[in-house]
Amino acid sequence: MNDKYLIVIAGPTASGKTATAIKIAKVLDTVIISADSRQFYKEIPIGTAAPTKEELSEVQHYMIHNLNVEDRYDVADYEKDVLILLKKLFLEHDTVVMTGGSGLFIDAVCNGLDSIPDISEENRNKVNELFKIGGLNALQNELQNLDPEYYNTVDKYNPRRLQRAVEVCYQTGLPYSSFRKNNVKERDFKVIKLALLWDRNELITRINKRVENMVRDGLIEEARKMYPKRQLNSLNTVGYKELFQYFDGKISLNEAIEQIKISTRQYAKRQMTWLRKNNDYHWFSVDETPKMIEYINSEISK
Repeated sequence: MNDKYLIVIAGPTASGKTATAIKIAKVLDTVIISADSRQFYKEIPIGTAAPTKEELSEVQHYMIHNLNVEDRYDVADYEKDVLILLKKLFLEHDTVVMTGGSGLFIDAVCNGLDSIPDISEENRNKVNELFKIGGLNALQNELQNLDPEYYNTVDKYNPRRLQRAVEVCYQTGLPYSSFRKNNVKERDFKVIKLALLWDRNELITRINKRVENMVRDGLIEEARKMYPKRQLNSLNTVGYKELFQYFDGKISLNEAIEQIKISTRQYAKRQMTWLRKNNDYHWFSVDETPKMIEYINSEISK
């Protein structure tokens, strides 16, 4: 399958990845795999900015709305599922498009994951209890103590990432960083990586507008339905966390909406930092689809 290509279209939140992926998939006459770790969940389409019914009808999408919020699902599950899926899709297509904002999930498919030990239920519960009682600060402090090397590089505002690292430390008695050797695994397909570049102020405007549109489209009602399940990791994400605080009476609705905008901007900044660390990405403006196609074709014809 060495003549098969996975076309990755990455970029910060609200950068137009879905629309761009659809345009490119149409030109290449292929399908799209989502690499957004929240769009898997069928109950929360508004807050995760999942593709609309119209967009889904334009091009076949995979890994969208395939899980319930109660389902436990991590990056290792995703790597395994997508590699199986790609084997099937490459029987019919020479190229497949992957798009989404979860850099870790993209990297898992492109490069593979390091072998991480299984975690006992006891240690998982122990870390859950730590987070429940002490919140994000408790996880940050525990990881800084157990593995300062990983603490210096991890997204310190991603509780699941912190929990996972602390779980491994508890399970093995070793730093989580000792298991992260970043050994690239052989794949039987080639990868072409594109990223969408935006002026910072323009992106901020798009993010703010997107949040306002989500509220208009029913985000508050969607979050209210999920409120009884607010302890789930799948709901520990921007948009829902802030509205849960509003439902708890801790902040006003206007404060919640403003905080969603701020948190989304911070998330976009972290995504850009992640992407810039990876020299494999070729950057384009969102309106440069013809140039993207030209670049893809030139890479395939090498």
